[in-house]
Amino acid sequence: MSPNITSRILPKRKPLHRFALCVLIVFSILYLCYTKSNSQFPALYKISASEDPQCSRQALAIGEKFMWYAPHSGFSNQLSEFKNAILMAVILNRTLVVPPILDHHAVALGSCPKFRVLDPKEIRILVWDHVIELIRSGRYISIAEIVDISSIVSSSFVRVIDLRDFVSIWCGISLDMACLEDTKLSSSIFRSLKQCGSLLSGLNGSIGNCLYAVNEDCRTTVWTYHEDGHEDGMLDSFQPDQQLKQKKKISYVRRRKDVFKTLGLGSEVESASLLAFGSLFSAPYKGSQLYVDMLQDQKLEALMEKIKFLPFVPEIMTAGKEFAKATIKAPFLCAQLRLLDGQFKNHQKATFDGLRQKLESLRQKGPLPIHVFVMTDLPRDNWSETYLGDLISDAHNYKVYFFREDDDLFRRAAIKLVAAGHGQRFASNLDNTSGRKYCSTQKLPNLLLYVEQTVCSCASLGFVGTPGSTIAENIELMRKFASSSGQC
Repeated sequence: MSPNITSRILPKRKPLHRFALCVLIVFSILYLCYTKSNSQFPALYKISASEDPQCSRQALAIGEKFMWYAPHSGFSNQLSEFKNAILMAVILNRTLVVPPILDHHAVALGSCPKFRVLDPKEIRILVWDHVIELIRSGRYISIAEIVDISSIVSSSFVRVIDLRDFVSIWCGISLDMACLEDTKLSSSIFRSLKQCGSLLSGLNGSIGNCLYAVNEDCRTTVWTYHEDGHEDGMLDSFQPDQQLKQKKKISYVRRRKDVFKTLGLGSEVESASLLAFGSLFSAPYKGSQLYVDMLQDQKLEALMEKIKFLPFVPEIMTAGKEFAKATIKAPFLCAQLRLLDGQFKNHQKATFDGLRQKLESLRQKGPLPIHVFVMTDLPRDNWSETYLGDLISDAHNYKVYFFREDDDLFRRAAIKLVAAGHGQRFASNLDNTSGRKYCSTQKLPNLLLYVEQTVCSCASLGFVGTPGSTIAENIELMRKFASSSGQC
């Protein structure tokens, strides 16, 4: 549009009008920023004061005590949280609500070492929102359908219930309705989901004997368990340094709290039907556990040994071993190369150097070619410009194997896994939910990551993992277990 045409369409504004227009624009921007900052609480959960969620009579009359938490980040972190949750539920004598596996980084916690994490209430809301999305899209898969927990649940002191069963019983909602492809759910279902999510997440805080929302997180608390409780209330050895306090303007003080004394028998929390944690992720940092630091006393020693390694379910293990025996057919090395995600994208050279050194050592010993199984997040189209491209082109010395997501091996394993229904075997005594199937439109789960790890556990020439990767740590555990049990 030419300046002349513009001047004919838009009359000249007086300076005052221009000032008013600027003010309007500024307020519009501020409003958009405010809206965006509050987008972490979807409209699904914004309810009026008259709609405050309350426990149903059925929930209060159940008698059984439950515990749930907010998983997050990648699968390996979610598995680590799950193990901590099992431990917490046993200590507190509660039935653990087993969550689904969330999409990779669909929900992120933040940085505990930097004291910059999501509030427990916020992360519970985000997890619930993603759970509903998984169900509605037919992609819900319980972590107990991937990880074999039969050995620990057979113990009378470990009680679990699938989240779908729990919501059906405790909130009176059939989550099958959320699977419908039509996103315009009926108003009654929409309202029920909204209220149930608000209730389970503690959006409005704790509610009498119904719900206790645990709002402690890794910035303020290290959960411990000691029979005499001698550490309860003590300052933890890891605290934010003065530079961080000044830079972030924070005043957090980390204290060690006995989980049983604070939330267990005899505490004010004991009567709550549901105990809702935020994140239960914990990892070593500068000599201190970030969030969960349990003493291995005699009561917990056997359980902690059992949950140290939880194998994948038989359908996944069988698929991985089948690939190793029927496709590779020879001793092989496994390389787990995490190259794109988070901090790992800055250390690609070091990751490849570790693999190169291992292969050079094997090449000197012979025989050739060396069989190499590769699992990586680097797309196959990008391999040619990396060390992986060099390996593939050097057919005399190396034979490289890898999976494609459309391999029929995954489809056959997924069909068997869905039919087995592992996650729904461990129903509570509250209702006859054992064996219930959900969502006729359920999609076959993507088993790529789990089968890859199983293949790596059987690599007789060794394993090269990405330093700092929790996936690599889990593979090392699998290899140790496979070696001691002779499963490969």
